[in-house]
Amino acid sequence: MPTDFSHLDDTGGISMVDVGAKRSTSREAVALATVRMSPETLRKLIDQALPKGDVLTTAKIAGVLAAKQTPNLIPLAHPLAISSVDITFDLDPNAGTIEVHSIVRCEGKTGVEMEAMTACAVAALTIYDMCKSAEKGIIIESLQLVRKSGGKSGTWERG
Repeated sequence: MPTDFSHLDDTGGISMVDVGAKRSTSREAVALATVRMSPETLRKLIDQALPKGDVLTTAKIAGVLAAKQTPNLIPLAHPLAISSVDITFDLDPNAGTIEVHSIVRCEGKTGVEMEAMTACAVAALTIYDMCKSAEKGIIIESLQLVRKSGGKSGTWERG
């Protein structure tokens, strides 16, 4: 059964892509997610006045751990020797938004896009979890890959 889908085998069954013949290159992926809440809730977060404590430090740790656990969460993702994960936050107190940014790097045969997006998603979910006592209607939106580099396809950047 010929196919252009990389995760299907010759019989049409699900298969992990064989990256054994690929050469290792420096890989990097940047992802972004936005957490939207009321300015009042964000002010409490900034002032560390929420009952669960330091939200952003906890979210950063959660994002790093999530990137490392990606192959345990995404069935066909390869285990990778990640060299670095960086999670940063851009806060807009007037709008009540937090942009969660992740940068994941490795030297490997496959990219780290899933790791970067998983890091953002889990960091954003952690922010929600730690702020939900103040506001249940927090929205997590726009999880997206911003840029990736490395491998035979080279660099891709969202326009």
